[in-house]
Amino acid sequence: MPLFSRRPSATAPFALGLAGGPARGGSPARLIFLATFWMVALGNWPLWEQLARLPELANWRGVAFGLAFAVIIGGGIALLLALLAWRFTLKPALTLFLLAAAFGAYFMHTYGVVIDRSMMVNTLSTDSREVRDLLSWRMALVVGVLGLLPAVAVWRRRLAWPGWPRQLLRNLGLALLSLALAVGALMLVFQDFASVMRNHTQLRYLINPLNSFYALATLVWEPGKRERGPVQPLSEDAHLPALPPGAKPPLVVLVLGETARADHFALNGYPRPTTPELEKLGVASLRNVWSCGTNTAASVPCMFSPLSRGDFENRKTDTEGLADVLQRAGYAVLWIDNQAGGCKGVCQRVPTVRYHELNAPGLCGDGECFDEVMLHGLQARIDQLPAERRARGVVVFMHQMGSHGPAYYKRTPPQFKRFMPECASNALQQCGRQEVVNAFDNTILYTDHFLASVIGWLQQHEDHWAPAMSYASDHGESLGENGLYLHGLPYGIAPDEQKRPAWITWLSPGFQAETGITTACVQAKQDEEFSHDNYFHSMLGLLGVQTRVHEAPLDIFASCRKPG
Repeated sequence: MPLFSRRPSATAPFALGLAGGPARGGSPARLIFLATFWMVALGNWPLWEQLARLPELANWRGVAFGLAFAVIIGGGIALLLALLAWRFTLKPALTLFLLAAAFGAYFMHTYGVVIDRSMMVNTLSTDSREVRDLLSWRMALVVGVLGLLPAVAVWRRRLAWPGWPRQLLRNLGLALLSLALAVGALMLVFQDFASVMRNHTQLRYLINPLNSFYALATLVWEPGKRERGPVQPLSEDAHLPALPPGAKPPLVVLVLGETARADHFALNGYPRPTTPELEKLGVASLRNVWSCGTNTAASVPCMFSPLSRGDFENRKTDTEGLADVLQRAGYAVLWIDNQAGGCKGVCQRVPTVRYHELNAPGLCGDGECFDEVMLHGLQARIDQLPAERRARGVVVFMHQMGSHGPAYYKRTPPQFKRFMPECASNALQQCGRQEVVNAFDNTILYTDHFLASVIGWLQQHEDHWAPAMSYASDHGESLGENGLYLHGLPYGIAPDEQKRPAWITWLSPGFQAETGITTACVQAKQDEEFSHDNYFHSMLGLLGVQTRVHEAPLDIFASCRKPG
């Protein structure tokens, strides 16, 4: 039976040898040793499971490697704790380590995720609404047994503290011993260790709780490598050509999807009827698109940047993005966000409607709304934008809740629960895989309806505007393949399911006539390989923005636009 299905033992707090002895003073070093043993043995259970599955370690040599690996991890943990072994810091530090190990073990085992910098960004940007989707009795049980109970035992333990000079010597001794053990164990299995770490890079992100602390450190360090100061302007030369006499200004909705993987859209060949409404509307769907990241915090700023994925990761400065350039060119820009996580900074300088400002009868409840709410009162919101900008054209960004997991079942109204039974739990591993897929497919079915509703709204304005819509999701999602759920694995080791987002375009007859960009031309590109590297430049091309930053080779619409 898996570790996380067991009932908490009544003797769990005694496992560290800590309870029942608050009357006599104990050694800080012994407390560190016991807590380290607990974290290495139980807090790293997901790592030991992964190691056990490796065929090259399925022998006695593998057992020896596992024991040495445990000593290496224990040495690293004890080394850090030795530096914090002071009267007023040790117990808080142990509590932090134990809780970090407990939460890390739960999420890594339950969803198959790993903990790296991007996952830490997601964690720190999670709001209370998203936290509710993750809470479960299973999580409470695991964190309680692995983290809270031993933390309580730590605080109950009375320690004997010598004067600070002697304690300094003891801390240095413990740190050197820990380092020596870790280095010694590493040297004994160095050949195997180097091979395993090279061939199975995901394992380094499972070393618990050191993975969390390393991720936090890189989160602080990475921005420090870039120049400090305000966000730098982008495309200061951006402008719009004059509209020809009698031409209608563009009215374009750019929908930023959430967690929608392309291979679950019937438009792209998926055997289930997940896109019945879009199939009737003459849209163009790109089937071979690769994301800039595997989570929203990584993908959205990257796809709104003119930089490629690699250049964005190594950028020296932070600059404005697509929304800023469109506004600078002269468009009336509006951002509507149905996500509590927000726009990840890309909408900070344009008019924005936050999720808590959205409300409509029948579409909102329990602190969140279905995506159709973004159409509610849209015309009134557009009318509030500057008239001189509206005369040049309007661009509305809509950031979906989309297929945000793990509570997929919350993202769809009852009438769109076509694929049943669906997983009605946020603990996806407790549902059958088909139930998880059903719940996810229902979110795609609702996204189909939402996008069709956006197109329907745009069609109502063809008398005075030249409407168009482009939908692009930020990344994909794992739905239980190989035991993985959700998203957020480091890009180099993430499966394709997390890196294949959907990208759909609808162009009204008026928009096609004025720009020369035809639906047929875009449809002809449906199997070509594209990525989020193309997004910024393609949106500038679609909207006719002229700027030196625009790179025509990355603009998927460039070959379709009429010259002049």
